[in-house]
Amino acid sequence: MTIQTPPVFVPLLKPIRYKGAYGGRGSGKSHFFAELLVEECIVDPGTRAVCIREIQRSLDQSVKSLIEDKIRKLDVGRHFDILDREIYILDGRGRRTGVIIFEGMQNHTADSIKSLEGYRIAWVEEAQTLSARSMELLTPTLRLAGSQIWFSWNPDDEEDPVDAFMRSPEAEEDPDICAIRVNYSDNPWFKDTALVTDMVRMRRTDPDKYAHIWLGEYRKLSDAQVLRGRWSINELEPQPWWDGPYFGADWGFSVDPTALVKLWVNGKDRTLYLEAEAYGHQVDIDLTPNLFDKIPGSRKHVIRADNARPETISFLRNHGFPKCVAAEKWPGSVEDGVEHLRSYDRIVIHPNCTNAIREARAWSWKIDKRTGDVLPDLVDKDNHIWDAARYALAPIIRNKKPLNISDAVLRRSAMAGRI
Repeated sequence: MTIQTPPVFVPLLKPIRYKGAYGGRGSGKSHFFAELLVEECIVDPGTRAVCIREIQRSLDQSVKSLIEDKIRKLDVGRHFDILDREIYILDGRGRRTGVIIFEGMQNHTADSIKSLEGYRIAWVEEAQTLSARSMELLTPTLRLAGSQIWFSWNPDDEEDPVDAFMRSPEAEEDPDICAIRVNYSDNPWFKDTALVTDMVRMRRTDPDKYAHIWLGEYRKLSDAQVLRGRWSINELEPQPWWDGPYFGADWGFSVDPTALVKLWVNGKDRTLYLEAEAYGHQVDIDLTPNLFDKIPGSRKHVIRADNARPETISFLRNHGFPKCVAAEKWPGSVEDGVEHLRSYDRIVIHPNCTNAIREARAWSWKIDKRTGDVLPDLVDKDNHIWDAARYALAPIIRNKKPLNISDAVLRRSAMAGRI
């Protein structure tokens, strides 16, 4: 039996207690776990596995048909006995030695969940709907040595129990937890599916919905979004009359990423075009040149970078980036930079710049938890691409008024507390 596995899933092939794959549509998450479950059952015919959803009123809502498809396509039907409600695993003599069942967590109580104590694998599909109660019941129930719990989900809200459990800073340091982000771009077979047209259309017409459904970003549509209504996704060819390119860099601190952006300004159409990005977490200073080389031409142009890291700027200047300079900052430079970005009629992002798309959607003002009012303070999160953009455009921001004066004055007044 040969199973072709996309490289992004390789970390989940290791024997880890908690495995998770999250992301958008067309990524192949469910197909990977279905194939992995078939493999596990053949290697160990005594496997007892349960496939779980929060709510499952019928088997039509389960992954049973997907597992059956994998059994047929892998030509391993002799190892299984497929019945209406369960799939039995057969040993070399054709005896039933293991089983795959399909359950809804809402059907279980604290007492009934104990029936799963002898199971070795639990796969939770659509795990974003899993309640905190279900998570509390499930995780201590599978207690056999070597037992595993798998989660596959399209993220909805960062406070969902599966996200809090699998994607927290503590989870990143836990050797028993491995969660990977995977999207259609990681699926080598996606281009051969009928989904491509749907993805391209949504990417063009509704970038917020595209980010949630296809990139696996949290659902978010709020007046608190800094760039709401201003950005879109498209491939453009920079024209001779455009100004640029402008390069800007933001340095990573602790868990924050290092980011480099390449921008163009079309003054005629009041458009800012983000053509390319380089983005990496925990990038050591000696590896930063390799990261920046992902954007062709970055060694030849001026890069305006966050002046908080003069040692990093010096290192880059001495290692092939002689035009890397500290971006100018001044009192109110952050507010002026935000005003300037919001003053463009359009901010167009190349579809390859997935981190810029994610941050454009997530970058927000703070919200008063008691009243729901949008506050004039920025959330210090999901802003690394846009900080780099501010640094890149610093001379323009300092020397020119925002393009859209009325809107910018309104926002600056709000920041100053005058409205």
